[in-house]
Amino acid sequence: MNFNSRTLAVLTALAVALVLTAFLALASSFSSQGLLVALIIVFICCFLLIYFSYEALVFREVKNVYSSLEKIKRQDFKKVETKSTFSADPLRKIKEDIFLIAERKQQEIDELKRLQVMRREFLADVSHELKTPIFAAQGFIHTLLDGAMDDPNVRDKFLQKAAKSLDGLDILVQDLISISQFEKGVVKMARRNFDAAQLVREVAEQLEQKASAHEITLHVEVAPDEKIMLYADPNRIRQVFVNLIDNAIKYGRKGGNIWITFDEGRRKYTITVKDDGKGIALEHINRIFERFYRIDKSRARDTSSTGLGLAICKHIIEAHRSFIAVKSELNRGTTLRFKLQKAK
Repeated sequence: MNFNSRTLAVLTALAVALVLTAFLALASSFSSQGLLVALIIVFICCFLLIYFSYEALVFREVKNVYSSLEKIKRQDFKKVETKSTFSADPLRKIKEDIFLIAERKQQEIDELKRLQVMRREFLADVSHELKTPIFAAQGFIHTLLDGAMDDPNVRDKFLQKAAKSLDGLDILVQDLISISQFEKGVVKMARRNFDAAQLVREVAEQLEQKASAHEITLHVEVAPDEKIMLYADPNRIRQVFVNLIDNAIKYGRKGGNIWITFDEGRRKYTITVKDDGKGIALEHINRIFERFYRIDKSRARDTSSTGLGLAICKHIIEAHRSFIAVKSELNRGTTLRFKLQKAK
């Protein structure tokens, strides 16, 4: 049982009163030497009571505060259980506040360190991604300036390659701008009613040649005349479908399939993009939406991807107040699923 300062004061006063009462009751039968002895006894009793009160109520709690500070220096934020018989509420509150402030500050420091690491990695990734198209275009142009300009075939070939590298650079810069705008929250979704089935058919036609090159078949699981009316930003949703289907093609397998389906709910459609490709290992699933994160590092330079497609998809879907769920298994394929509101 813990006693607060008020209870302790009452007990001390009661003990002193009892001693004094007993002294006064017996004072008439005491001699002068007896009175001196009684005075010394009362003094000792009062001294011990008051000293014990200060020791238990103040000094011990102050020692606990210093002990807490030592733990904070060691970044040990486990709460210390007090074993005192008495409790000093203000001092205990000070100790708890110190712990809370220190723990909060340590969390802020850890978060700043994490952001610093992310910033350093981001700058390294951006510089690496920018160098590739810049150096490629630079190499082609310098080759032309060194004398290859006189050969029409070489000139046209190198100019096309330089233009392709610069186009890739432009896409990367645009994606970086989009990511920055999404993270700042300055991108507004131009929502309206539109036919998502027609939009997916157009995207499938756009990517059909690339899918055929990988011997992959696209399946839009919607009847030819069926309409799927959604309320969203059609341009941004087109971007999502292009990125998701394009990603499924890149990491698909020869002779594989990609399915795009729409499941109608009461207020929303559940949209699924599924493939039977390589799949994603468990340790990668939570990171595939990070900027510049690639599962297959060896193929990073063989694709035209900027490494920002899935990150942009995540931001677009979240801007529509939804999220992308991922389910995948190695050599069994990957399923990405999100919901969008029905047309108003």
